[in-house]
Amino acid sequence: MKQLDDDDQPAQAFDWRLWRRLVGYALRHRRRTVLLLVCAVATGAVDACFNLATRAIVDAAARPDGSGDLTFGLAAYAGLVVALALLVRAFVRLGGALRTSIAHDIRAEVFANVQRLSLDYFDRRPVGWLVARQTSDCDRLSMALSWGLLDMAWGFTTMGLSAVVMLVLDWRLALCALGVVPPLWWTSLWFQRRILAKARAVRALNSQLTATFNETLAGVATVRAFGAQSRFEAEFGELARSMRERSVESAVLSAVYLPAVLGLAGVASGLCLVLGGVSLGEGAITVGTLVAFLAYARQFFEPLQEMAAWACEFQMAQASAERIFGLIDEQPTVQDSPAALARLAGAADHAARGLAPDGLPPRIGDIELEGVEFAYGDGPPVLRGIDLSIPRGSTVALVGPTGGGKTTLASLICRFHEPTRGRVLASGIDYRERSLEWWSGRLGVVLQDPHLFSGTIADNIRYARPGADDAEVERAARLAGAHDFVAALPNGYATAVGGGGSRLSMGERQLVSLARALLADPELLVLDEATSSVDTVTERRVAAAIGTVLAGRTSIVVAHRLSTVRRADLICVVDGGRIVERGTHAELLAARGRYAELEELAD
Repeated sequence: MKQLDDDDQPAQAFDWRLWRRLVGYALRHRRRTVLLLVCAVATGAVDACFNLATRAIVDAAARPDGSGDLTFGLAAYAGLVVALALLVRAFVRLGGALRTSIAHDIRAEVFANVQRLSLDYFDRRPVGWLVARQTSDCDRLSMALSWGLLDMAWGFTTMGLSAVVMLVLDWRLALCALGVVPPLWWTSLWFQRRILAKARAVRALNSQLTATFNETLAGVATVRAFGAQSRFEAEFGELARSMRERSVESAVLSAVYLPAVLGLAGVASGLCLVLGGVSLGEGAITVGTLVAFLAYARQFFEPLQEMAAWACEFQMAQASAERIFGLIDEQPTVQDSPAALARLAGAADHAARGLAPDGLPPRIGDIELEGVEFAYGDGPPVLRGIDLSIPRGSTVALVGPTGGGKTTLASLICRFHEPTRGRVLASGIDYRERSLEWWSGRLGVVLQDPHLFSGTIADNIRYARPGADDAEVERAARLAGAHDFVAALPNGYATAVGGGGSRLSMGERQLVSLARALLADPELLVLDEATSSVDTVTERRVAAAIGTVLAGRTSIVVAHRLSTVRRADLICVVDGGRIVERGTHAELLAARGRYAELEELAD
């Protein structure tokens, strides 16, 4: 079950525009970032000064007449040790705080945009894929932008100062040491391109592993019911093996990269030692200068080990950043029109005039569907030529065979999707001209398998209106027919429902979801197969509650069981993406058409 997504893409070169955008997250915390960079530069400068103190000590100790004074060199060395300890303490605190802040900002942006995305996006992305973005990818980016930023600033400072001092001490030896920089640069580029390609492959497989693990856990009962454990285990094992192979390939590249860098550095240091020994024998330099120069040569190449490791990490972080930004930049297919956004700017003035925030009538009114067609993506139309009038306060039932288009039609009315052709009008206004938030705020939806959030029954009912008090919660539960079973529980409304409502029966979850919808007091209520998964006794309880819920509000009822729709003002039979029959229960029975056939089958 391979998950095809935008992880499967060819490797590209280092993307400077992407990294400029990433650095923007660090610059949001400018004070911490600047202080961290100051600490890094200061640490590099202190590191560079150690060798000068060493030179002074060695030259003083090496004087033949024993007149050398070690006081200055030792005092300088001690001062540098204290300064280094203070700087390390400072950058550890700053780096940790910066990393946490960056991770918070990235996760907040990802979550905020995920909340705005249209429902069709989640049909294309498994939950595990999204979880991987919020966890491992965010962690990798925050690490690179905090500790990576610190180590790179320290490394460049140390290398730059070391190069300057080496040129001052002996320019010929310095040119010998610095001559390996061009081949080092070429080697780094060669490895980085390949490491990035492997990193993308590893991250893609990690997403697939997470998605497969999540889906298997979510459907563990189904897996066991069909005895499919071994099949899923084999599938997961294949993904794990592929990830292991790609990870090993990536690790091998990283493992070869570091020795290659250090090998070139070792060659340069060896040449400096040979030429420095010759210069010492000729009396061109002192022992202290040679010791200091060799220390600076080692210090010049020492950061390369850290920087090479971070170069590998940055390549993998870029692969993570590409997916993170892909998710942050994803645009919902259903969103406010430019005209609606412009009107929302005057929301305060509109409220004073008794209008909705988008400057249009504050009520939904009658709903009209005119020539509505809809298709998922580039697929064939699943709804064709839908014309439907829904007067305000009426109940319209959608019935018909599975796959006929009932739920899709209800989703269009809810504006979870929008027509690919035709219009949905509310009070004579195309609902695409209304604010999406305003429209959603007028909806109440009860699904076939209603989702309850972890928490108590009261929390879940109050989810529709967080400011509701206990009396309002109980009133909604009474109207929905849920109060009796809730009151019978040991903890009443404080009873924990478990993950997804697992501690309640299906019928109890339906009643809680109905109470939640009632508390929101929606203008437009949509019930999608609200009784199809419950037994007959529970169905009667839910149906009785539905009768109360529907009173006085515009309602769309999607149902297989005709017993729940017989009192509807209008019943539409949806089949093949079209409304093939419409009328009241009595009218449709008298017509002896599709509805009558469904009624006979139900009996």
